[in-house]
Amino acid sequence: MSPLSNLYLCTYNSLHAIGWAIALSRILSSFVTTKSVNGAYASAGELICLLQTAAFLEVVHGAIGLVPSGVVNPLMQWGGRTHFLLAVVRQIDEVQELPSIFITFVAWSLSEVIRYSHYALSCMGSCPYWINYLRYTAFIVLYPIGMALGEMWLMYQALPFIKKKHLHEHLFNGLPFSYYNSLMVLLLCYPFLWLKLYLHMFKQRRSKLGKHHEKKKL
Repeated sequence: MSPLSNLYLCTYNSLHAIGWAIALSRILSSFVTTKSVNGAYASAGELICLLQTAAFLEVVHGAIGLVPSGVVNPLMQWGGRTHFLLAVVRQIDEVQELPSIFITFVAWSLSEVIRYSHYALSCMGSCPYWINYLRYTAFIVLYPIGMALGEMWLMYQALPFIKKKHLHEHLFNGLPFSYYNSLMVLLLCYPFLWLKLYLHMFKQRRSKLGKHHEKKKL
């Protein structure tokens, strides 16, 4: 990798690590101040929408070979999260104060602070083992919590509002199904799509942490 590419990736990942750390601090500050989980979206929702939208660059990075991640997995994760945020949460005021938003945002923020810090420090060539270990271990708990208790729970709770508001109806004109119907199908498929990403992370964990254990034995 050229020094310029490495500098770009270091800057990109550092900015995202800082952005997600700010989002997490806002969410926790709101929780401590109000003693309620209802303020997560109000305190950090717009920042998280911005960070998640900007993360499309990671799909581009994989597509042009700047990083070895490929396109499919980054696109699946980016598409799922961005749809959740922009097509559902941002459009329905009634769901923005639900506990599932707090759960989602905390799980996302923790995992992204760890992930982007790991990438940034790796670009600098000074990533400590404990950050590497967290990167490939914390997801075991954070990913299922964010997916099941956060994303899926909220989309299920949003269904009545989607039906009542005829949300995104204009985009489905002429089609034999509505956005409401397509979201119900997505909810049924969501665990299987998510499982592909989850198992991929376990494969990475064996590869990254396994190498460290082999070195220690040597």
